[in-house]
Amino acid sequence: MPARKLKEFLDSESVKYLKIAHSPAYTAREVAQSLHIKGHKVAKTVIVFIEGKMAMAVMPANRSIDFDHFRQEIGAKEIRLAAEGQFKDVFPDCEVGAMPPFGNLYGMDVYVDQHLGEDDDIFFNACSHSELVRMSYQDFERLVKPKIVKLT
Repeated sequence: MPARKLKEFLDSESVKYLKIAHSPAYTAREVAQSLHIKGHKVAKTVIVFIEGKMAMAVMPANRSIDFDHFRQEIGAKEIRLAAEGQFKDVFPDCEVGAMPPFGNLYGMDVYVDQHLGEDDDIFFNACSHSELVRMSYQDFERLVKPKIVKLT
């Protein structure tokens, strides 16, 4: 079951979603491979500091952040990866590294790579390394209101 906070939020918004159980996998790429889902459909959530403020960068599993593009896109001087120890307490309802891309539930900005919106659906970790959620990308964007940028 997705973490209570995420499940209650999706249910309160009357969003249709599918919960998919899978064997434990610790990277978005491993999840995509184990479930035979193309990597560009599975979102990975990376925690970054943008000029000292924690934020989420969300991109397809088969891509990596291009920090130069990211900085240029948002006009930031400094963007750096956060270490797990710096953010694990922000997501007490999630296994470390399995945060869903719903920064709005955790008080942080969300930056989504423009490529994620190319598909009708989005797949993402549901606070666990053995559970995925599938929902429409349109619903995701409506609920999260992310900043769509070139991250990769």
